[in-house]
Amino acid sequence: MFYRPRDNDHGLKHNPFKALVAPRPIAWVSTLDSQGRANLAPFSFFNAVAEAPPILMFAAYGKKALEPLEKDTPRNVLETGEFVVNVVPAALKGQMNTSAAAYPAGVDEFEAADLTKADSLIVAPPRVAQSPVAFECKFLTRVELPSTNPAYVNGAIFGEVVGVHIADEVIADGRVDVTQYQPLARLGYMDYAVVDETFSMPRPPAPPS
Repeated sequence: MFYRPRDNDHGLKHNPFKALVAPRPIAWVSTLDSQGRANLAPFSFFNAVAEAPPILMFAAYGKKALEPLEKDTPRNVLETGEFVVNVVPAALKGQMNTSAAAYPAGVDEFEAADLTKADSLIVAPPRVAQSPVAFECKFLTRVELPSTNPAYVNGAIFGEVVGVHIADEVIADGRVDVTQYQPLARLGYMDYAVVDETFSMPRPPAPPS
């Protein structure tokens, strides 16, 4: 089949786009608002985009009438300039899902999801103590993206990783073993997957000139 996203002419019961770009890692982003109240929310439009320095990005949308963005997380990042990206292990899938609810501004999702806060070492927002990996980030820039819905804006937040926390028990022989914590990934619809198996492939040699 072939379809044009702007025409939405796929003829399927559900839009397939997010099911096709999968699996996607989940950024479990913790922030503080301007009053120092904690917030925690998951974002599946997320990835690493640079290594030196390490830079992460996550994307969110919001109602144009509530610009810069309706969601608490990007608003907090723009106001404070800091955030933490926590990795979601399979064991915390229920708490991650709880934190995705549309709580009113000011509600502490750490408490709602029965999670423990741990102090960050460089930035102010706390990290999820139960998460095996957390990236402390300083805000770099926000990019506004095109939107085909006139009522909404799309935006991507970029941040430099200034500190990395790794649980000692997921390191083996000097390497991080993701199968020890099985990071959660988002698929399409309401579907998820876990990374519980890996394999290696050496790069092929350069072809002769």
